[in-house]
Amino acid sequence: MRFIEEYRDPDAVKLFAQNITRLVTKPWTIMEICGGQTHAIIKYGIDQLLPDLITLVHGPGCPVCVTPVEMIDKAIQIASLKNVVFCSFGDMLRVPGTNTDLLAVKASGGDVRIVYSPMDALQIAKNNPSMEVVFFAIGFETTAPANAMAVFQASKQNIKNFSVLVSQIIVPPAIEAILSSPKNQVQGFLAAGHVCTVMGYKEYVPIAEKYRVPVVVTGFEPVDILQGIYMCIKQLEENRAVTENQYVRSVRIEGNITAQHIIREVFRIVTRNWRGIGEIPGSGLALNDAFSEFDAEQRFNFIKEEKTISSQTACISGLILQGVKKPFECAEFRTNCTPEHPIGATMVSSEGACSIYYRFKASKSLNSE
Repeated sequence: MRFIEEYRDPDAVKLFAQNITRLVTKPWTIMEICGGQTHAIIKYGIDQLLPDLITLVHGPGCPVCVTPVEMIDKAIQIASLKNVVFCSFGDMLRVPGTNTDLLAVKASGGDVRIVYSPMDALQIAKNNPSMEVVFFAIGFETTAPANAMAVFQASKQNIKNFSVLVSQIIVPPAIEAILSSPKNQVQGFLAAGHVCTVMGYKEYVPIAEKYRVPVVVTGFEPVDILQGIYMCIKQLEENRAVTENQYVRSVRIEGNITAQHIIREVFRIVTRNWRGIGEIPGSGLALNDAFSEFDAEQRFNFIKEEKTISSQTACISGLILQGVKKPFECAEFRTNCTPEHPIGATMVSSEGACSIYYRFKASKSLNSE
């Protein structure tokens, strides 16, 4: 397939790896923000092709992993109500809350349904007017347009039994939070190409300038990632720090203007809590006042937050999400924490670093499955 096979071409991969080896002269640490990129790096053994001077660390680019415990607890309480159909993407069902997860609610008789789009949830609301239908609206800027459109259509069509539990987050403030941390080790970033497809990359330009770190918008195939690493290392070796676009086949600097318009119409920017990281100002989205009637937190305002237990395990997923530690440095990894019995959120999602390491870290070959 065009735009797939040529970006998995072994000869191109080897050429970029050789060029990177020739280029690098000192140690550099680069973070890929997106869990999809982490998945490709580990699955295809890209990290094994790089010289020892280059260290790749994994960022908080897994929205399932950074959804805070208190939001999971609210979802569980709402989904447990008798008159509620709770709709969610599948990987949210096993994310641990304080005491349980959504899958346990479903197993005990709660009407928890896996959907592939917020519009599926809206259709369920149309088909079940006597039930309250709630969609768990999580994700980065990539999911925001569809989630916004579902709310917009619910308002336009006067669908009163539909609401969204919003845990939308925004990438650039998280990058700034990482760079501002005293624990920061990152010297360059591979920005998430799909996020930039929606939002463009103007917001990254001042970050690169302020913190003197290269930011390279990068795709998700092996050639994409190695080219992104090459572009980032080239800047570092030349003492430059600008925003560049490797993912030119999908990303424009201005992004998708139509998608941005619906996001701005339905959502407003707020402070959000990121699991394992903490509150980041301006890093989230919430419904505008004009659409507040579709806010599940307001509709179910009797829901109380449970007291979060923060020291119940030795899980270090917070440090993993910040790029400070890697999964194999956690004492729980592969012992008490597995995809079948996850302790931390990073073991649940297919884009979580712990889950990725568990499944693919033994794979070194470009053609590994």
